[in-house]
Amino acid sequence: MKLISRIVATVFFAGYSPFAPGTVGSAVGLAVYWAVPGFSGLMLALSCALLFFIGVWAATEVEKSEGHDPPRIVVDEVVGMWVTLYFAPSDRYWLWMIGAFLLFRIFDILKPFPVGRSQRLPAGWGVMVDDVLAGLYAGFFLRLLIWFFQGS
Repeated sequence: MKLISRIVATVFFAGYSPFAPGTVGSAVGLAVYWAVPGFSGLMLALSCALLFFIGVWAATEVEKSEGHDPPRIVVDEVVGMWVTLYFAPSDRYWLWMIGAFLLFRIFDILKPFPVGRSQRLPAGWGVMVDDVLAGLYAGFFLRLLIWFFQGS
């Protein structure tokens, strides 16, 4: 079980990237979204929910040996990125995908209230919830940008 939880938490070891593992995890989330046809709407929402709960378990297990929220855990970035992308237009226009990525990274790094505070939740909950909240912030601002530039 240790190996399985590590594979999940690090998203097949993407979290071992020597440079910006959180950004790499977010990029993996974006790449999966982009590569899987029809990965939107209900399918995306259900995938977020499922990976969220699996991520809580995996992060809890990895934290037992590596301490609270080690940078190697990037399953939270994948879920947060998918939450952000849930708010993106279904046409998958590349500019909105890049915007979603940048907005998510900004909110994940800055951690505005209550994102930062949510990290205090116990075990894997704190690891996962902060990225879901950052994804919600990013998704909201993405919709604002889309409305501003497209009027829809």
